[in-house]
Amino acid sequence: MTQLVYGKNVVLNLLKKNKEIDFLYIQKSRNDDDVLYLAKKNNISYKIVDRKVLDNLVNGNHQGYVAQIKEYKTYTIEEIIESIPQGKQPLLVALDGLEDPHNLGAILRTAACVGVDGVIFEKNRSVSLNSTVAKVSVGAIDIVKVARVTNLTQTLNKLKDEGYWVVGTDTKDAVDYRSVDYSMPVVLVIGSEGKGMRRLVKENCDIKVMLPMEGDIGSLNASVACAVLLYQIYSQRFPLK
Repeated sequence: MTQLVYGKNVVLNLLKKNKEIDFLYIQKSRNDDDVLYLAKKNNISYKIVDRKVLDNLVNGNHQGYVAQIKEYKTYTIEEIIESIPQGKQPLLVALDGLEDPHNLGAILRTAACVGVDGVIFEKNRSVSLNSTVAKVSVGAIDIVKVARVTNLTQTLNKLKDEGYWVVGTDTKDAVDYRSVDYSMPVVLVIGSEGKGMRRLVKENCDIKVMLPMEGDIGSLNASVACAVLLYQIYSQRFPLK
């Protein structure tokens, strides 16, 4: 199957990495830049079209570029684990019911920046890899390995058997995220935007952490909370000297 992705940075990243593009649509007013140059260089089939054509193809800010590609590749848990370099302290992110593609795209972007080895989410309970995720991730969707699993709880238990510690985010019976030693193989679990982690997922966490909150807001956006936690782990593992 194929899908459409859009946005200059998304398309440019695909061309620079020589990713397979089946067809490329370029708006008339954008036909003299580096996207067209790389499309010609890589022998990509393309068509110069009016903006209305692109507006009808996708629902979003395409910036004059729409690419038709094959579906984004996903991996098995085994493939992700096997791809982790020897000697590297593993770090995975598991998403429990995340539904907003903007959040997933932002999480993938942060994951790429801190060297996360893989992102995991359930097939039927989370957003899929789509054009919005690709655009928000600014290319990270092609860098971070993603696994779509049937049952997240079973997957977490399997990872625990492999020596991973499951660290979940919660507001009750949780410790300050800064008090945890993350010098171990970690699976960081981020709950859904509204409900947080489900009961079974929560019960299978080895550690639950919370971010201190002042004022009346009470919570952070899922992707923001994930970024704070990932950089805490990163700063512990790679301290300034």
